[in-house]
Amino acid sequence: MYDVIVVGARCAGAPTAMLLAQQGHRVLMVDRDTFPSDVISTHFIHPFGVNQLARFGALDRLLATGMPRLSGTRFHMGGEVEENAFGETPDGDPIFALAPRRTVIDPILADAAVEAGVEFRQGFSVQDLLCDESGVVTGVRGRHDGADATEEATIVIGADGMHSRVARVVEAEEYAKVPTLLCGYYAYMGNLPSDVATFGIEPGFGASLVFPTHDQQSCVAVAWPIERLAEVRSDVEGHLRSAISRLIPEFAEAMTTPEGGLKTLGMADMPHFIRKPYGPGWALLGDAGYHLDPVNGLGMSNAFDQAVWLAEAVGDGLSGAQQMEQALAAFQQHRDEAMQERYDGNLAQSRMVVGAAAGAPASH
Repeated sequence: MYDVIVVGARCAGAPTAMLLAQQGHRVLMVDRDTFPSDVISTHFIHPFGVNQLARFGALDRLLATGMPRLSGTRFHMGGEVEENAFGETPDGDPIFALAPRRTVIDPILADAAVEAGVEFRQGFSVQDLLCDESGVVTGVRGRHDGADATEEATIVIGADGMHSRVARVVEAEEYAKVPTLLCGYYAYMGNLPSDVATFGIEPGFGASLVFPTHDQQSCVAVAWPIERLAEVRSDVEGHLRSAISRLIPEFAEAMTTPEGGLKTLGMADMPHFIRKPYGPGWALLGDAGYHLDPVNGLGMSNAFDQAVWLAEAVGDGLSGAQQMEQALAAFQQHRDEAMQERYDGNLAQSRMVVGAAAGAPASH
């Protein structure tokens, strides 16, 4: 029997599993995918997320892969351009953001967890949760290597994304929910050199971003009001190119240069919501418990913060420093208070893109 089973081994699950193993707990981490593998992602890691990567011992490994550092942002809106440098720490170290491919960063985080003592089973598809007669979650049931598999634990943590099976099985309560406002597509190009993250917004039309990533490529992305989804889908590549050219004019020439056909990846199911992140024998983190659309690229950075907070709470519950329910309730309160400004800012930005009034901040 394990102390913890973590369902999902990417940017939320792997750091949580690692931190709990470092506390001396017996941790099993499972993921339905095998690594390295790609996943739809915003890529962007804000400077506060970079700080957490350093805390996890993963930053130097990521930089060693040739990951470009982003020294600041460039923002286009209404014909004006605003540039902001991230600057330096009080010690004189540069502050920077990153935009890694998930095929690179996810295995680094998973390897760090394994090195900390986590048992990692790839290709393990969780299909249900085990519960005792009183309804307390006691483990997982699924398929691994073509066979049925069950494992038990004191607590099961769902880090399995916005469509979390863990959240669905326990019927986690949702609140502060706002239906999808935006749809988006992104692709990779190799001819957009830059050392900053470049953004462009035109209210009522869309938002775009361009930033360098691995393999001497740039990720180019556009978000449109959800009402335009059918139109955009009729010619995704054409709409992507024309929107970048319109919203970030400095890349107009590069975006109209023939590239052969871009491989585009899309996102159309992107609501804002928050879920109650715990119950008897279970907890949630990352997109499984707190989901924003990708307009501000907060997903991975938010997941890193939550990993730290949840690992501390679960560790307190397992060690007896606090009752588990009290520790997880404190995690929920801290998560919601600490991320209120991010939630409201992201929602206001999305509403700006669709040309709607920002409205009142969402209440948690």
